[in-house]
Amino acid sequence: MSVRVRFAPSPTGPLHIGGARSALFNWLFARHHGGEFIVRVEDTDLERSSRESEKNILDALRWLGLDWDEGIEVGGPNGPYRQTERLQGYRALAQRLLEEGHAYLCYCSEEELAAEREQLMAKGELPRYLGRCRELCSEDTLKFEAEGRKPVLRFKVPKNHVVTVSDQVRGQVEFDCEGIGDFIIMKSDNIPTYNFAVVADDYNMKITHVIRAEEHLSNTPRQILIYQALGWKTPEFAHISLILGNDRAKMSKRHGATSMVQYEKLGYLPEALLNFLALLGWSPGGEEEIFTAGEIQQQFSLDRVAKNPAVFDIDKLNWLNGHYIRQADLDRLTQMAIPYLQEAGYLAGEVDEEKLNWVRQVVSVARNYVSFMQEITQHVEIYFNKDVAPENEEAAQILVGDHVPVVMNAAIELVSQAEELTEEAVKALLKAVGKQTGLKGKMVFMPLRVALTGKAHGPELYQIIPIFGKELTIARLKAAIKQ
Repeated sequence: MSVRVRFAPSPTGPLHIGGARSALFNWLFARHHGGEFIVRVEDTDLERSSRESEKNILDALRWLGLDWDEGIEVGGPNGPYRQTERLQGYRALAQRLLEEGHAYLCYCSEEELAAEREQLMAKGELPRYLGRCRELCSEDTLKFEAEGRKPVLRFKVPKNHVVTVSDQVRGQVEFDCEGIGDFIIMKSDNIPTYNFAVVADDYNMKITHVIRAEEHLSNTPRQILIYQALGWKTPEFAHISLILGNDRAKMSKRHGATSMVQYEKLGYLPEALLNFLALLGWSPGGEEEIFTAGEIQQQFSLDRVAKNPAVFDIDKLNWLNGHYIRQADLDRLTQMAIPYLQEAGYLAGEVDEEKLNWVRQVVSVARNYVSFMQEITQHVEIYFNKDVAPENEEAAQILVGDHVPVVMNAAIELVSQAEELTEEAVKALLKAVGKQTGLKGKMVFMPLRVALTGKAHGPELYQIIPIFGKELTIARLKAAIKQ
């Protein structure tokens, strides 16, 4: 059997972390088994769905590195891939269920349903529809029609029946039909509900495995009942755990950005986010935490997906992303950095080849201190500001002492004489300052660092002096002597 899985978002907003993780697990499962990954859109929420949201979701999937074999924007033999373009099929299927006695028209008003829910809750029972219209006589039907009531179509849930869900993550889960109640499959405007449309789509698109969030587990018995009523084979189900914040509360904005577009805007690398999301609820075994997409595909299996909630640890994500930043292609990072530097006012006008090469040097040093690329603006001011001053009292005290002018003057002389200021040349130059002044270690390096950067801590001098160049280095050393 060839594996066919799907991701079916509702285009009512951006792609969130939970949706991205569901899409990723489906993609990994398909790629591991040499199967097919389908992307379709569940857009029957007519008021909230939009093509803009649809595009944003698809762009986010592609940014993350996911591709799909069939579906929206790709095409295939089982389209169309938007639910609003499949309405006739749902209606024909609903009519079949009605004619075969698996569904019935329900004319109950919202007020009647609300009253029924309140009564059940007052008794401590689960709110559900009790079947008031299940056996309507023709006189009642005519009366309701005359009143102008528009019926919904409800599925007739079997009495005294238990639905067993064989879940590849959670094992056998049983649902008593007594607690389900006859549920709506077609609304009064002839638009299908989620539980009905998803069954039709999964069957027609030959989906073999439904891998989705745990919150859908309660929907599964309703869907299985529809499969059984239609005489269709059910797919395999796997419900993956919820994602919680560090405080074990449901993931929200206070735990970090929640949508993929936010992470892209902050300058996270998609390969880092893919690596991180794969480990949210799935374990490859062992201590290793850094994997390429190809390595994860090779190892991925549902039997290593955890039942327990996954914890979204922003510190771990930042550590992982920082690792990927330090391994990434420098030209790629430079292009990512430029918009942040422009927005912060560090870069103005056109970035020509000479400026680009210089910015590349800045990024090569600054990337060692950032968790995501937007942070680069916090680590580059020493290269762009014309003047610097000690940032605090600790730094200011380093420039106090009779040896400081001696170190500065020696450095100025050697920098002036230097033919080039490469990293190796600066390392040799710093040794020469120590030899010429008879001073060692911190007595040399710390005054020079504060004079050049205003900070007592930061990048190595042999990294920053080549970026400064002769003119700026000498100007800052002379300014420190005057101070």
